[in-house]
Amino acid sequence: GLPRRLHGLPGALRQGPPPTTRDHSQLNMPLDDLQPLRVRDMVFSTTSPHETISTCLECIVESVRCSSGVIFSTFCDLEDVELQKVNDSVGVPVYAIGPLHKISSGPQSSLLAPDRTCLDWLDKQEDESVLFVSFGSLASMDKEELMETALGLANSRIPFLWVIRHDLLHGSEKVGLPDGFEEAVQGTGMVVSWAPQQEVLGHQAVGGFWTHNGWNSTLESISEGVPMLCRPHFADQMINARYVQEVWKIGFELEGKLERGEIER
Repeated sequence: GLPRRLHGLPGALRQGPPPTTRDHSQLNMPLDDLQPLRVRDMVFSTTSPHETISTCLECIVESVRCSSGVIFSTFCDLEDVELQKVNDSVGVPVYAIGPLHKISSGPQSSLLAPDRTCLDWLDKQEDESVLFVSFGSLASMDKEELMETALGLANSRIPFLWVIRHDLLHGSEKVGLPDGFEEAVQGTGMVVSWAPQQEVLGHQAVGGFWTHNGWNSTLESISEGVPMLCRPHFADQMINARYVQEVWKIGFELEGKLERGEIER
């Protein structure tokens, strides 16, 4: 998803890193050349310095300008304006040939083995009743966030399918759910270590997707017409979430500290 906005991001990043989370007054300042993005939506990494990210983006843009063309896994009906801006700014042909997962006949691949029993469970649920919760293969959370998410989902009484990777928690901390959680959600919720995401999102029982908004996940959700609850973590995910809420209007971001009552609501 990131290259779609590359025409303006390097310049914005050269102005300096995003303010810390304590500088709330600055976080919501708009980036005039990159509407509807705000300062808080700028690309950042939890493992690389700001200067490294800025240099990397500048190198990508320069490489694009020296190329014969650039291929994106997106489609014109979704991002016509953005694609035209990229075309105008880099001066090479732009080819939007996505969504690739819908047109490729190749087998699905995954770094993790999916638990396909969740598809049988979905077959038993009512149409568009299930919230699919998955934060991708890299995003992580701390123990408190995990507890609040678990209790919020349980208290909502909404059917859910939740992907909890073995390494979902920061560091090497072992994943543990609240006491009584399994009993509380028995019959309404299912937890798996990994899921066949494209098939899940295409299942008639799924009515919503709580996602980290990586571009693959975002595009897969859009392709299946599934609205999103957005919780971006790093890189281009904040940009994608902002577009989901403000431009395409097919979901909204869950901002701030995760709290069980807000999740339940």
